[in-house]
Amino acid sequence: MSTMTAKTTGTSNATLRALVRNKLALAALILLALFVLAAVFAPLLAPYDPNAQDLLSRLQPPGTAGHFLGTDQLGRDLTSRLIYGSRISLLVGCSAALLAGILGALIGLIAGFRGGWVDKVLMRIADIQLAFPSILLALAIVGFLGSGLWYVILVLGFTGWVNYARVVRSEVLSLRSRDFVTEARAIGVRSGTIMRRHLLPNVLAPLATIGTLHVASAIVAESSLSYLGLGVPKTTVTWGSMLSDGQLYLGTSWWIAVFPGCALMLTALAINIAGDVLRDVADPKAYRR
Repeated sequence: MSTMTAKTTGTSNATLRALVRNKLALAALILLALFVLAAVFAPLLAPYDPNAQDLLSRLQPPGTAGHFLGTDQLGRDLTSRLIYGSRISLLVGCSAALLAGILGALIGLIAGFRGGWVDKVLMRIADIQLAFPSILLALAIVGFLGSGLWYVILVLGFTGWVNYARVVRSEVLSLRSRDFVTEARAIGVRSGTIMRRHLLPNVLAPLATIGTLHVASAIVAESSLSYLGLGVPKTTVTWGSMLSDGQLYLGTSWWIAVFPGCALMLTALAINIAGDVLRDVADPKAYRR
């Protein structure tokens, strides 16, 4: 237990040192923290109800009194809609990455530890799923099941497990012949216990790295589905639906689409930079290069 604690402490210290050296990563994490705070405290920060319409104030440009980022074609305040939209984007991204990570880690552990026909069957299933573009597969499933927040999370989670499974499997294949696994088997420890207590802690670092990057891709995928009208219902504010609403007004009221697009881009960029730092810390040789 003390060894595991020391290892965790060392990883945390390495992460902090990497952040101090990498100013861009520190700025990305600060920006990401601001988006998270905006999502958590949206009812306190948003000046208006995001769905409140005021047709007399429609298409007001940024800087208008009472509407810092302007209004859309229905007079809804863009600042409020951006703040509330961050809730859905971060919820979908984190939930889909968590679901995919749990499913992928379980499949990767079983495939790598069992080997043989079990490994072959599971990896062939992964290869079949990789043959389909993930966004097209998500479109097909959502189109069949229907739109809805939890449907989107389930679809993005179940279509994103493959990368987790392949990475975990490769790690487990190199770990299962190590002395601590051999000794555990020799004294009669059950396979499930070995995977849970001895193998899983050793694959958490790459899982965290993949998960961070998957959050960004899931946010973009959710926005793409909402843009196409196949994501969450229109009554729920999302950055993708805001982009869809603003596409017809790019020539006259550019702010309707530009601000949610910038928020989406900055969030995905900040998460990807944070994921790069986690990857560098998890692989010191890559960091030194």
